[in-house]
Amino acid sequence: MKIPLFILSIIIVIILIFIKTDYLNVNLPNAEINNHVFSLYLATTPKDQEIGLAKFNKINTNQGMLFIFQKADLYSFWMKNMHFPIDIIFVNKNKVVDIFKKVPVSKNGVLPVYTTHAKADKVLEINSGLCDKYKIKIGSNIKINL
Repeated sequence: MKIPLFILSIIIVIILIFIKTDYLNVNLPNAEINNHVFSLYLATTPKDQEIGLAKFNKINTNQGMLFIFQKADLYSFWMKNMHFPIDIIFVNKNKVVDIFKKVPVSKNGVLPVYTTHAKADKVLEINSGLCDKYKIKIGSNIKINL
């Protein structure tokens, strides 16, 4: 009687491990460019898009924020209330169409506006310098998993 109970206990533990592992591997939004994966914060509402990454003091190297728009257009970004410099990547149909690298935080209240030169339907913001580090350039493909 004790052996079947022991085997049943082992089976239950194995099942719980599989359930927990499956639960922890929930598909989070991410973007892959040049074999580097960024976990994404999504900015889908006008309020989220207005605030952007300004709500953070910093983000990790493997994180970014994705802005999703209803249609491709010439979108503009600024660094209002930002605490750290970023790279701004404009994307259309899963291809990088424009980049602003090493965009600094605003100084003395001056807020330059960064407008894409090509229509974009998404914008990815990542930490400053990562476009150079991961060789992200205009024409790079981006795979977005939401």
